[in-house]
Amino acid sequence: MSPAGGAQAADKVRIGLLKLSSAAPLYLAKDRGYFEQEGIDVDFKFFDAAVPIAVAAVSGDIDIGFTGFTAAFYNLAGKGGLKVIAGTAREAPGFQNTAYVASKRAYEAGLKTLKDLPGHSVGITQVGSTFHYSLGLIADKLKFDIGSVKIVPLQSLPNVAAAIKGGQLDAALTATTTISPVIASGDAFVLGFVGDETPWMLGCVVASIAGIEKNRKLIEKVLAVYRRGAEEYARVLLKRDADGKFVRSDEGDAILAIVSKYTE
Repeated sequence: MSPAGGAQAADKVRIGLLKLSSAAPLYLAKDRGYFEQEGIDVDFKFFDAAVPIAVAAVSGDIDIGFTGFTAAFYNLAGKGGLKVIAGTAREAPGFQNTAYVASKRAYEAGLKTLKDLPGHSVGITQVGSTFHYSLGLIADKLKFDIGSVKIVPLQSLPNVAAAIKGGQLDAALTATTTISPVIASGDAFVLGFVGDETPWMLGCVVASIAGIEKNRKLIEKVLAVYRRGAEEYARVLLKRDADGKFVRSDEGDAILAIVSKYTE
């Protein structure tokens, strides 16, 4: 924003998020200067799990949170402290957002399919997380008692990846972004993807009620920038050919390079 009398200081906004590819529109918007063009000085605050983002929004440690529909969110929203202001990612067929994986040790011992999960340890980030809910969905679909698996909350995505790589877990529900290197090294095997098995809307943008009342105009500008990034991402990376396959392009590779820079 540059009024005739001189430059005006940009509005500062703190956004809480995870280092996941699902936040690609935000990375794209920051890297290409969309926030700056709207007079916004954005500060990304990265978290290791979704649950703390909702807590940080209520406490005022962040202004806006890009997170998941977790038990913590519902508890805080139910008490009047938090509100959904937009949607983000959803689990859908053909999109590999959240993976069910088996450790190499467990896979070689017979854990080959999702139906084999009962009797095994399954790692998630936190109790009440989107991964926890997705585990409940697959248990309902395959008609096994969720109590038949040993749920192991490890508090963060990197911890889950490390436990799978080291063979301390039999299986896990985790973000494809963080588990991909473990899969590539041969230390984990994909059993399926949540989007293919139990599609559901898992992501949301949240803000505290107090924050909305105080900074409504700024929040609206942030969402407009996010929408711009999402539209560009969809235009380039979600384009399909006549056979329904995604179309690769130099422009798409450039966007993927931006995403990779923020998710390393």
